[in-house]
Amino acid sequence: MKVLVTGGAGYIGSHTCKALARSGHEPIVLDNLSAGHRWAVKWGRLIESDLAEKEKLAQILQEQHIEAVMHFAASLLVGESVREPRKYFWNNVVNTLQLLDAMREAKVKIIVFSSSAATYGEPEIVPIPEDHPQLPVNPYGETKLIMERALKWYGNAYKMGWIALRYFNAAGADPRGELGEAHDVETHLIPLIIQAALGRRPSVEIYGTDYPTPDGTAIRDYIHVTDLADAHVRALEYLHRGQPSRALNLGTGRGNSVREVINAVGKVSPQPVPVTEGPRRAGDPAVLVADPRQAVEVLGWKPRYSELDSIIQNAWNWHVAHPAAPSTRAT
Repeated sequence: MKVLVTGGAGYIGSHTCKALARSGHEPIVLDNLSAGHRWAVKWGRLIESDLAEKEKLAQILQEQHIEAVMHFAASLLVGESVREPRKYFWNNVVNTLQLLDAMREAKVKIIVFSSSAATYGEPEIVPIPEDHPQLPVNPYGETKLIMERALKWYGNAYKMGWIALRYFNAAGADPRGELGEAHDVETHLIPLIIQAALGRRPSVEIYGTDYPTPDGTAIRDYIHVTDLADAHVRALEYLHRGQPSRALNLGTGRGNSVREVINAVGKVSPQPVPVTEGPRRAGDPAVLVADPRQAVEVLGWKPRYSELDSIIQNAWNWHVAHPAAPSTRAT
C-alpha cells in the first residue's frame, strides 16, 4: 500500500516508515520539519508541507494515489499543553479534522492514529485496560481523546476504518543504529539519563521519591519504538482486511521504576549517572502500566525488543554514536 505518514520525520514516525518499507509498503512522509528531522527520512520521499494547508493536503493524497494514512503529526509535551492549550487544540484537533476531511475528499478510507495513554488520566485499575474510564488531566490527553471520538463518528458516517493506538512510554532506538530519539527539547526519561551519564547535562532529576512503590519512584511501562512501529504496520494490514475499527493499548504489561531505569543505564555507562532528587510533579500518577492483551490478540503482535536492558542498550548506542543530535542540547 502507498501510505502517507504525517510526522514521518519524527521519532516514532521515522521508525514506522522503516517498518512499512521492510513489510513491502511504500511510505510517503508529510512533515513540516518543525520537530522532525530531514535526516530521519530514509524510507520513502519527503513532502514538506503542513496539515493546515488543507487544499494542498487533499491534492497530495490524490496525486500520490495514497491508500492509507498513519497520523503522527501532533504537539506532544504535556507541560506545554497546560501553558499553551490553544496550540494543542489547534494542531491536534483542528489540523487533524482537516486531515480527515482531505481523506474524505480523496476517498482514502484507512487511518492509523497515534493516540496516548494520557487519555486515561489518573488510573483506577492497573494494568490499564482499553475500557478504563478516559478522564484526561491535561490538554494533550484531552486533544487525543477528542480525536478518538471524532474518528468513531467519522468512521460511522463516512465508512472510514480507523485504529487508535494508545502508547505508553515509547523508548529505545533502532537496533541497527539507523534511527534514534532526537528532540530539540528533551523530556523523555531515558535520553535524559543517558545525556547525564555522558556529561551532556549536569544531572537527571528524579521527580518524587515518596510514591507508594517498592523504591519510592514512579513506575512506567516502557515499550521499544521498533515494537511500536511493528504494531502500526500490523494495524494497517488489519484495517486493510476490513476488520472493525477500535482502540488498542501498546505497552508491555510490566513497569519499571525511575530508579530501575537509572540503574540500567548505569550498567552500560562507564561513568556513574549524576542524580538529583526533587518533589513530585502535579498530575504524575505513581504507576502507569498497560494491559496489552487486546493488541496481542487482535493484531498478533508481541513486543520483541522491549526488555529494559535492550531498550537501554539500543538508546545508549544511538546517543554515543550521535553526539551532535539535537537531543543532546541541555534544557
